[in-house]
Amino acid sequence: MTSFREALNLSDAVDYHYGQFPPKLPEIGSLIKPLTATSAALARYDQTLRTMHNGEILLAPLRNQEAVVSSRMEGTISTLDEILRFEAEAENDEDQAAAHFRSEVIEVALYSRAMRIAQQTMKEGQPLSPFLLRSAHKVLLGFGRGASKRPGEFKIEQNYLADRGKRKVLFVPIKPEFLDDGIKLLFDYINGDEHEPITRSAIAHVEFEALHPFNDGNGRIGRMLIPLILWQGGILSQPYFYVSSYLEENRDEYIERMRAVSSHQDWMGWISFMLEALETQANRNLEKAETVRELYQEMKERFRQTLQSQWSTVVADFVFTRPVFKGSFFTGKSGIPSATAYRFLRTLQEQDLLKVIEPASGRRPALYSFEPLLELVRD
Repeated sequence: MTSFREALNLSDAVDYHYGQFPPKLPEIGSLIKPLTATSAALARYDQTLRTMHNGEILLAPLRNQEAVVSSRMEGTISTLDEILRFEAEAENDEDQAAAHFRSEVIEVALYSRAMRIAQQTMKEGQPLSPFLLRSAHKVLLGFGRGASKRPGEFKIEQNYLADRGKRKVLFVPIKPEFLDDGIKLLFDYINGDEHEPITRSAIAHVEFEALHPFNDGNGRIGRMLIPLILWQGGILSQPYFYVSSYLEENRDEYIERMRAVSSHQDWMGWISFMLEALETQANRNLEKAETVRELYQEMKERFRQTLQSQWSTVVADFVFTRPVFKGSFFTGKSGIPSATAYRFLRTLQEQDLLKVIEPASGRRPALYSFEPLLELVRD
């Protein structure tokens, strides 16, 4: 008779590291040099954010791109353009927009929304907590396939991390009966001071993934934890740092490093990997931020010359924070007098600064995109 373990092909599976968290790190001194390099890279990136008069100019498109990449790692495929278009449509009528977009697009958009909600909750003074993560998870899985997987609730049955292509289980997370204690230990660690925040973000991320507390969406919520811990720990002045691009590129090592934490208690190898990920991504994010800032300065001057109006900076800020938008939303929400706003849209379109994705039809307003920015952030 085939056993339950054999039926699931658990022969090479790694089990959760019971009794090994939080880890003792006797060799932590060996991380001083890479930790210093990572801290410096994060500080340079954060300084760039601080010098931008409106951080959303950079962060709005990058947050959506992070949602695309992090969701893609879990098998949910969409594009940045689809997400931005859905969000533009949903501002008028979310139910109607949902009826016209693929469920995958909506799922990715919900990830972006869950991130914003978690960040806003912490800005209002709430610490990182199980409740905050459950609230974000409830938003994340609020539509489509995830809606049947107990959004906002911790697991009550054993789950597994599997390689679906090879039909084999890679990791067996903590058993449900031990989850409450595991969650308490995790958040005591997150909100404590046993290690400095960068190391803490790396350790907390892998521990969350090893607990795998939800039926679905654990990878996305776990990656969301990283910038929130860096922000709460004072490493970042704003909770905006996205690392999924590096993790996707190095997916095999990412998975094997996580498994090695449980199979060989290789916390140091995991931390070293994450320090490299954070440093590399910080440098990439800095380069992207500087490129966006240069484009903003260029476009702000071009808008001033083109529009010849005191409202030109308002228009530039609007299209940088909403690179895909409905004409009616611009005329109604930008704060610019309606007649002037309509004139601006025509002028910017004539100057090829705005592209009409979908022309106005009847009561349906036109849909615009700001291509100079999208060309920078699509990659």
